Amino acid sequence: MRVLVVTAVPVERDAVTRAFGDGPPRPHFVRGAEIHRAGGFDVLAGGAGPAAAAASAAFALAAAPVPYRLVVSAGIGGGFAPAAPVGSLVVASGIVAADLGAETAEGFVPVTGLGFGRDRYLPPRSLVREVVSATGAVSGKVLTVSTVTGSAARAAALLTAHPSAVAEAMEGFGVAEAAERFGVPVLELRAVSNAVGPRDRAAWRIGEALSVLTEAFGKIAPVLEGWTRHDRHLD
Repeated sequence: MRVLVVTAVPVERDAVTRAFGDGPPRPHFVRGAEIHRAGGFDVLAGGAGPAAAAASAAFALAAAPVPYRLVVSAGIGGGFAPAAPVGSLVVASGIVAADLGAETAEGFVPVTGLGFGRDRYLPPRSLVREVVSATGAVSGKVLTVSTVTGSAARAAALLTAHPSAVAEAMEGFGVAEAAERFGVPVLELRAVSNAVGPRDRAAWRIGEALSVLTEAFGKIAPVLEGWTRHDRHLD
């Protein structure tokens, strides 16, 4: 089905490949990337942050002998309460670069307000609907940030700027930037490990979120296979 999945770190990559239960994944190497192949998916731990994710995804896309038909940014992330509680799964209806822009006397101005670039990508609507139906996930905007939120004030500011946001993470927009340049549609999935707001490491549920991620890929594999088979990437 030629789907590339990009996570930040190896534990997220391994959570995805565990969904297929068909033995150890087969690693192969391309310049700038180590790809684990399992269940028809190529899964890459591309690094933390939008720059690393974009670079790794671009290397994998460029090296593919057969073009990918879908790229998925996946991993754990923070959820905005009460929309996306800890242990829930989020599917992005929009992938937004929330801190790409400039601070001014009047407040934050996104890069588009400065007259150049873009600050969001929209995954295919039909695919988002099908994944939500298969998993019971929450759908809404997922914010890509270079600095993870650590205060209630910052969480409130993000929600004021993006009222339909349900989660934040650090890689989705970078992955989307790479996919766009290759003309490939993108999807983002996040299993919520913590609430967006004051940092409370004791309240994080990383193991639970990784299990949610594994379960989600077990459910969406046939969805993605059917969607890519019918080549509906222009939806």
